Amino acid sequence: MSTLNTPGERKIVTFSLGDQMFGIDMKALIEIREWEPPTPLPSVPAYIKGVTNLRGTVVPVIGLAERLGWTPSVLHARSCILVATIGGKQAGFLVDEVADIILINEDQIQPAPEVETCEQSVIAGLVQVAPRTQEGAAAETSIMVLLLDLESLGLMRHLEMAA
Repeated sequence: MSTLNTPGERKIVTFSLGDQMFGIDMKALIEIREWEPPTPLPSVPAYIKGVTNLRGTVVPVIGLAERLGWTPSVLHARSCILVATIGGKQAGFLVDEVADIILINEDQIQPAPEVETCEQSVIAGLVQVAPRTQEGAAAETSIMVLLLDLESLGLMRHLEMAA
């Protein structure tokens, strides 16, 4: 498979938080790291787990479930940190498990439904994907992946405080 996307295609990395599947654009992803406890910081929101060192750069680690207002992730052997770039800054996001890297077409993305919330939606869109089985073939059932808009998480001010 070619690493170059054709126009209208994009790669997303999918991951789980609880029972929900999310995706972020591969262009924002720097690396996937094994979970290791970050160094805690005082006087930051509870969803900022602390900071870690990424090759000499201090990177804040965000509990993504908490940031979304959900029950905190329970740490286990498959927990990991997705290190991504948001507005020129790096941040790590604690996720339950990375699932796959998927190539999607822009026309497959459906807009997020309009619902009243107290803050701007962090969901950039939804896409139906067929998860791969253990043997690598596409499964017969499809799942809905929520595409996260990392910029809409409203972390920039907190990233500057933590870094």
